Order: sequence, then structure tokens, then C-alpha cells
Amino acid sequence: MSESDLRFSLLTTWLRQFFAEEITPTLICGDASFRRYFKFSYNNESFIVSDSPVELVPIMPFITMAKAYKKVGLLVPEIIGFCDKHGFVLQTDVGDTQLLSVLTLDNVSQYYQQALALLMPISQVKLIGEEHAQSHYLADFDDEFVKRELGIFTEWLLGKHLNYSLSETEQQLLAHSFNILTANVAEQPKVGMHRDFHSRNLLLSSKGESSAPLAVIDFQDAVIGPVTYDAVSLLRDCYIRWPESVINPLIRFHFDLAKQHDLIQHDVTFERYQQWFDLMGIQRHIKAAGIFARLNLRDGKPGYMADIPLTLEYIIDIAAQYSELAPLSQWLAEYILPRVLTNTPMKETLL
Repeated sequence: MSESDLRFSLLTTWLRQFFAEEITPTLICGDASFRRYFKFSYNNESFIVSDSPVELVPIMPFITMAKAYKKVGLLVPEIIGFCDKHGFVLQTDVGDTQLLSVLTLDNVSQYYQQALALLMPISQVKLIGEEHAQSHYLADFDDEFVKRELGIFTEWLLGKHLNYSLSETEQQLLAHSFNILTANVAEQPKVGMHRDFHSRNLLLSSKGESSAPLAVIDFQDAVIGPVTYDAVSLLRDCYIRWPESVINPLIRFHFDLAKQHDLIQHDVTFERYQQWFDLMGIQRHIKAAGIFARLNLRDGKPGYMADIPLTLEYIIDIAAQYSELAPLSQWLAEYILPRVLTNTPMKETLL
């Protein structure tokens, strides 16, 4: 019996304690980690059970954050039961339609405004834990955290995927650019941060109505970090790019919303916020490009490789607008993107 078959047998045995009859869940997907998701129905209700090898993917961060997010009014899976020995989590089904799959030029602004509004309660979740003695603050997205993420790009995309050897001048260019991006993070107000807030991690709720709330998933990596991070993750999505005429008003929408909720001081200008937002996006896309390469090479998940060109195009276009990062833009456009396009499958656009 294979490891996956053994885990599935353990999973179905564990589920018997919750239901009066034997349950046979159906695999629906995996994600960017080693986690798998199964779905089943019982008494006309739909349930999800996740399978996470605990030595690779701890389950308690997901459980703790689910409770914390539910407490502030977010629609998230409700935890029915869990097995910390094997890494099983039984939860309610909040929907199986990713927001990305229904977005069009006609509805994206409406949906994204709805999603940006969710960042207000998310921003309040910093201290987690049900009892005061057990509560603790989320990890801080600090300088070292940022540098580790940026290093993924150098190690996995440049070094291991492209086999690209950096000259001393190129090393200095990246070090200088990374220092600018790290300083940008440190300058911003810190809030509760989902850290993977985009259209694949927002679901149309099972009610199936356009006015129904969006459900939030994949929040186990939440931290305390810069106010623009989740907004740029949504609006400059690694998986789809919308026209600036659509995105620019939404950037302003988040700025105004953040000010209304005192996440940004009232003397902060929109121009300053825009720079925070733009540089935050560059940092995130550099990290994402490296992670996509790592998912392929280390974890055997090649499907993300087709998303690397878009992340690099974002960086090239946005960095070119800032004199201190223009050399990074030029270098990526001249030396790195062409190599990526030669070594990476292309992705069909959704637009």
C-alpha cells in the first residue's frame, strides 16, 4: 500500500467518529504545500477534510487562524474536528468556486471592492489564542523575514532553474534593490496580514448569490506586516493581470478605506501610499517567482512555472517607474525574462 493510500485509509477510519455511516471522501485538489483536500456530503450538507502530513505542514496554525478570523466576522471554514497526530482537519464547506474563475472586466471592480473590505477585519487579527495564557502575537514580517523571501528568487529561479551565475555587479544590483524593498516594508504601518490574499483564496460562498459574502481560505501563514501587502497581492495578482484603468481606482479605494479605519495615519499622502504599494508589489512578485521555481524543482509541482513570466513583467513595468529601481527593471528585461521565456511554458491569458 502506498503512503497516500495508507493515509486515505487512516483518514476514512478517523471520519467514522463524526458520522453514523461510512464516509468515502473524494479528492478535489492539493495546494502549493503538501496538503490535500477531500470533499463529501452527509445529510445534504457538504464537508471538506484536509490531509496534511504534520511533519511537513502543521495543522494548528490553520485551526487557530480559522477561529480568530471567524471571531472578527469573516466567513471561513468552521473546524468540526481535527487529528493532530495524523494532520486531518474536518471542516465545513464554504464554497468551491474560486473568485478568479468568475471575474470579468464587468464585475472585477465590484468583487475586488468586496474583497478589499475584508482586509479591515483581517488587519485587526494580531493576537491569537482562545485563552489569555495561551494567546500570542503573530510572527512579525520584519527585515529578516523579507530578506529570506527575496533570497528564494536568487537561489531557486536564478540559480537552480536558470543556472544563472551572477557577476559581482549583478550581485550589487540585487543587494541594493533588495535593501530598498526591505526599507519600504519597515516604513509602513503594520497590521494583521493574511499573506496570500488573492482571487484563488477567495471563494464564492455556497449560497451562490452575488451578494453573498466571499469566503476566505489558506490563511495559515498569517503574520503582522505592512498595510499594503494584502491589497497588492489581490490587485496585482500573480495569476491574472487587469488593466491599470481598472486597478488604479481600486488602489485609491483601499487607501481611503485604510484611512477610514485608522490603518494609515491621516497625514500620509496618496503619493506616499502609492510608492509603498508599488514597491511592496515588487517584493512580493520577486518572492513569488522564486517560490514558483521552488515548487517545481523541490516539490514536483510544475503547474506554477507558467505564472513566472507575469510576475517578472509586473516587476519590470513597476520598477521602471522608480529611478532607484530602474536598473533592476532593465536587467530583468534584458537578461532574465528572455531566459525564463525560453525555459518556461507560456500561459494563456484569461482576458
